[in-house]
Amino acid sequence: MRLTFPDRTLRTGPAWIIRHGLELALLFEDIQCREETQPSVPLLLKASFAAARTAALFEALDEGAGKSASPPTWVSLMGGGQPPSPATLMEIWETLKTYLPSEKTRSATPSLPLFESLYSWLTKTWPLIGPLEVLMAAGGDARLQLDPRNGLNHYGCSHRPRPWAATFASSTASSVSERGFAAAEQVRIRLQRALLYDCSHSMLLEAAGNVRHRLAQYYGLPDGQRVILAPSGTDCELAALAIAEMNPARKPVTNILIAPEETGRGVPLAAAGRHFAADTARSPHVPRGQSIEGFGPIAEDAVEDVRLRTPDGSEVDEAILTQECRAHMERAIRAGRHVLLHQLDLSKTGLLAPNETVLETFSREFRQDCDIVVDACQARLMPSRIGGWIQAGRAVMITGSKFFTGPPFCGALLLPEEWRTRLDHDPLPIGLKAYAGCGEWPECKATRGLSDVVNHGLILRWAAALAEMEALTSIPSLEVRWRLERFLSGVREAMAQCPDVLLLEAPIPVRASLPDSWDDMTTILSFLARAPGQGAADEFIPLELEKARQLYHWLNADLRPVFGPDELERESEVAGLLCHIGQPVGVPSTALGGEKAGALRISAGARLVSGEPIHANLSTEVRLAREIADARMILAKISLICHHWERIARYDPLPTYAPATLSVPAPARSLSQQNGEK
Repeated sequence: MRLTFPDRTLRTGPAWIIRHGLELALLFEDIQCREETQPSVPLLLKASFAAARTAALFEALDEGAGKSASPPTWVSLMGGGQPPSPATLMEIWETLKTYLPSEKTRSATPSLPLFESLYSWLTKTWPLIGPLEVLMAAGGDARLQLDPRNGLNHYGCSHRPRPWAATFASSTASSVSERGFAAAEQVRIRLQRALLYDCSHSMLLEAAGNVRHRLAQYYGLPDGQRVILAPSGTDCELAALAIAEMNPARKPVTNILIAPEETGRGVPLAAAGRHFAADTARSPHVPRGQSIEGFGPIAEDAVEDVRLRTPDGSEVDEAILTQECRAHMERAIRAGRHVLLHQLDLSKTGLLAPNETVLETFSREFRQDCDIVVDACQARLMPSRIGGWIQAGRAVMITGSKFFTGPPFCGALLLPEEWRTRLDHDPLPIGLKAYAGCGEWPECKATRGLSDVVNHGLILRWAAALAEMEALTSIPSLEVRWRLERFLSGVREAMAQCPDVLLLEAPIPVRASLPDSWDDMTTILSFLARAPGQGAADEFIPLELEKARQLYHWLNADLRPVFGPDELERESEVAGLLCHIGQPVGVPSTALGGEKAGALRISAGARLVSGEPIHANLSTEVRLAREIADARMILAKISLICHHWERIARYDPLPTYAPATLSVPAPARSLSQQNGEK
């Protein structure tokens, strides 16, 4: 549910001044607690320049009204890619010391050697100093970086909360929640304070261990030694392949993927032990498509694909899919290979395969010749179900960035006991040092070739995701189910009433029965949008994939500038609303002569169930009614775009972090008015 604000800017005055003061206060509060006497001059310098860098990076992020037109020179210097020289630091100090809290501290006159020492400290700590929005974007790949034109990343979301947007994008990625941002900010503050005392490495190792421990608790594992952290589900694929290659017989691996077109574009490359992008979480340049050093040789049958959909877009019959999986496995085993079989739970459009009964049969029949890994990156599952799979010997890939609505790029591989035991013997492929460090893996012999630098961005993103995961567990399972049903039924009804969309029915996930479960529901609603130029009575012709991508971007843009002030009238609120939903997935369509249509997605996520803390005074019924109303407005905006396609195409507006006025374009009610409606 989005929040509405009066039609005015959200702040006044240069934001860097406010941010600099807040950061100084946070650092000096800690110094005063630790220091019995007056802080030393080196400590004063560190705190002052760390606060200045954080303020400078925040100023660079701060777009729109209220941004200082010409900030002081030190702001641009401290926001650069490397620290200023010692001599320049001395010049900047003349300004920074005027911000210190007392006359005694302002009168400090450090010598050049102290600034040379400060320069050395800044050089080591430079990437770790900054506001949360910047630090959370580290330790991923290029898809995490913000587009300077609109403040959004590749996924159309932000590293700071975006409460004015209507967001149901948990099948792809979500902007960080207010709850998640607050939780990650607490970890960031600890990091900034640890930097002053040169103990950031131990602090980050402890934080990484804490994330692994909390994930283990969530899924009922013995301890964090069964958890591998990874920036993404595709990175998890590399980890799973590496451990599969440690199979007792050390046989080469055949990796059987289920519908890679409905998981991630890089998965087939990662499944073959190849670089799946042009950069990684730890390296700005890698040769995409080439083998990663240390993985086994790639044979023709190293990766096998099993399709989930027929050419007309319907789901492949279960018996045919099972037969195809079996054929691939038997052929690989006859060729002297070890099998890594995937279960997909769920695909981007909500499909599940192979089913539980089939997996149990394969486990009994193929035993030591087969490892099973469950791709549960959507994480639309009861925690106890995942814990049961691991107990049964399957590894499970999960993320905190899909159903749980944590920031994009936080994944984990959960290990059964037998997989964990393998890590105490052979080393990992040496090429994985471009992807992971020791801090993300359990303590074991296998990681001795990895870096000891901790991925701080990954830790911060997981801190945000865990806040949402733990908020969800505070709600009884039957209540979770009721809230999901209430929202999903409301959105289905809205789609049935909108002539410009067509709901794609997905089968209900077939899983073993669990008490009070909610994960046998279809929580991803995939739909097609009507191609422009049709009337409501015409045969429904869907948007093809590329145009669906265009629609997806325009939904996340403020369209009001496209129209004159008197043209939209009632539709002004719809045109200005920023709508973030799941990216389109290509699905076969007979109506397009075999070309792929673009299936857009509105999804129910954990945040929808638990709500934000700011919603605490709203009754659940009122809050869910507002969520459904937001979904209706998204459908109304789709209709608006379809009916004015050519005109909008001429402008081709960009998605943006906030509406043009930095306020929500609604006949605004104040937050107090919203909270009063129960």
